[in-house]
Amino acid sequence: MPVSIKATGSKNAGHSRVCVRIECTATYRYAKQHNLSIFLSLMHRSLVASHQVENFRTRIVDGNVWRYEQINGGSAVGRANGTIGMGHYQFLQRIDDFVREGAIELDRVKRREDIERYPEANLIRYSVLPWFDFTSISHARDFSRQDSAPRITFGKITDANGRCTMPLSIHVHHALADGLHVARLVEKFELALDCPDSLPL
Repeated sequence: MPVSIKATGSKNAGHSRVCVRIECTATYRYAKQHNLSIFLSLMHRSLVASHQVENFRTRIVDGNVWRYEQINGGSAVGRANGTIGMGHYQFLQRIDDFVREGAIELDRVKRREDIERYPEANLIRYSVLPWFDFTSISHARDFSRQDSAPRITFGKITDANGRCTMPLSIHVHHALADGLHVARLVEKFELALDCPDSLPL
């Protein structure tokens, strides 16, 4: 159940994005060892981090600011016929449970032909560009729809000298989060990536 809170900035503020490089060695190897989706494993650890930063649980809905207790994941899903669907992944505390249920959701969306839009605002929109070691990224936006959900993109994982790193893009609504909050999210994410099988705090 979301809780209404007082806004700290203009609801009409723009969006900000940051790109950083982070280490993901432990989670990458854990996913490989347990035959888990790397994308869903990274999503889980970032959701664990997001629950620890209040600003990443805050959304603007119908002009009001709300804080959610639970944040889920969402992503575009490519299909064999060239169309795109939308996958929605309910947060579960254990990475293995989350990835297992997420894989079921991916398969379900791939077998459909329509686009199901998640009706609630309590999600983070994810994407992955496994081919690119990007240093900057821009997201397309539909300005006719209100959307204050953060966008997180994972890039190409590079394995060198025993360390796995990847570029990470974080895109936020500037009325709800600024550079300090993004920095906190990155810090919590790196800690979660270092201990992939740990439970959320």
